[in-house]
Amino acid sequence: MAYFEHNGKADENAPRETDTTIHFTNEFAAQLAALGGEVSAEEQEAIAALPSGSALLVVRRGPNAGARFLLDSDITTVGRHSNADIFLDDVTVSRRHTEFLRQGTSFELKDLGSLNGTYLDGVRIDSSVLKDGAEVQIGKFRLTFYASRVDLAHLASK
Repeated sequence: MAYFEHNGKADENAPRETDTTIHFTNEFAAQLAALGGEVSAEEQEAIAALPSGSALLVVRRGPNAGARFLLDSDITTVGRHSNADIFLDDVTVSRRHTEFLRQGTSFELKDLGSLNGTYLDGVRIDSSVLKDGAEVQIGKFRLTFYASRVDLAHLASK
């Protein structure tokens, strides 16, 4: 047992100094930024460039944190199956997990009977309309939904 000197006496309960170095991965940095709701300059540019009728999903947590997926078709499938439009390779994701359905300039999220469910802002859903900045959870992946700024401006002007 180590003893440290405290006030001139050997004391096993005296505070010890510890010197450590911690290295963080890029994935951890992306996850940390996501917790703070931070959007990188590169992501801001991608979001600003979205044409009308499209949206962007940014992976905030999961094996591929930082990945971006463009939603620009009427139906976008998500799952662990290799034919999915958005392939999320993890056992917490069902082969056919969820779909993003575009209706004009709005998007709906629809669970396809997945085992672990689909969550919108922390609430399990069967189907729900997406709002800008919403958090979508599919298995252990957390993604943020960003609508086209053109469409948001058009909605705000009404």
